[in-house]
Amino acid sequence: MTEQDSHPLLPLAITSGDPAGVGPEVILNWAKAYEGPRDEFVFFGPESWLIELRELGFTGRGLGFADFEATLGQPDKGGSMIARDALMKAALGAVQGKYSGAVTGPVSKEHLQATGFEHPGQTEYFSQQWGGSPSMSFVGKELKVVLATWHVSLHDMFHELSPVNLIRAVTQADYLARAYGVESPRIGVCGLNPHAGENGLLGDEEVEWIDPMLEDLRDKFPGVSNTQPADTVFWRARQGDFDVVVALYHDQGLIPVKTLEFDQAVNLTLGLPYVRTSPDHGTGYGIAGKGIASSSSFAHAVQVAQKLVKFRASDVKVS
Repeated sequence: MTEQDSHPLLPLAITSGDPAGVGPEVILNWAKAYEGPRDEFVFFGPESWLIELRELGFTGRGLGFADFEATLGQPDKGGSMIARDALMKAALGAVQGKYSGAVTGPVSKEHLQATGFEHPGQTEYFSQQWGGSPSMSFVGKELKVVLATWHVSLHDMFHELSPVNLIRAVTQADYLARAYGVESPRIGVCGLNPHAGENGLLGDEEVEWIDPMLEDLRDKFPGVSNTQPADTVFWRARQGDFDVVVALYHDQGLIPVKTLEFDQAVNLTLGLPYVRTSPDHGTGYGIAGKGIASSSSFAHAVQVAQKLVKFRASDVKVS
């Protein structure tokens, strides 16, 4: 038995997401099929949901009123407060040394903010609670994508996109590839303009600062590309040319990911002191309770979280 094996990792906190959405049911379906140790997780959500999880041998912490029952497909303030409080409990527990990170169910940003939640999304919330320098990323079976900017309007993105953000994204892309066993990561970086600017004919950001900065980064990250046309770089990644793609803004990265891997992709927040993943789909109010929501993305979110937790533990030990 190795030293790592003799020291079990802390459990992951799992939050229900909005009780009126598909989160609780996809998590429960995953839990029914899960064959690993039950003490790897602690669940946070409505008490009625946790009763079923406890019957499967898992540990849960009930939130809200004990008799709370969500109306599927109809979010309300009570359910949104449970979703909010679950996030808070998971974040605080990690800081207190109880959890290695969190796997979060889908929430409605609009309904969360109605409870006083003042963050654009869960990524920003965990960053504020845990510190660090986050990058939003997505891990599918075929694609791995790291975003340089994310929850900002396209107009504001031109102000948010900076050398600091792009360097951070490239650094985290290299880390993500290494977590998956790649010794010499190849990172494809999307251009901002059509055809990556066509040497200045269609925009000069690539020529003026993005490509020169990537050239400087190549001393530390030899496998980072110059800017690539965004309309082909994801296809090339699928063909094996790149291990990870860095997209410069939200939809540039999310359209290919969700088109190809809607049921598999996982939202992974890199750059935080604890691991945080989430299935890459929304609350699905329209299909909640109909038995058609897939648990594939959530199952993959757990797998990615477990992989990153183990990689961090081994990385710390080596360091």
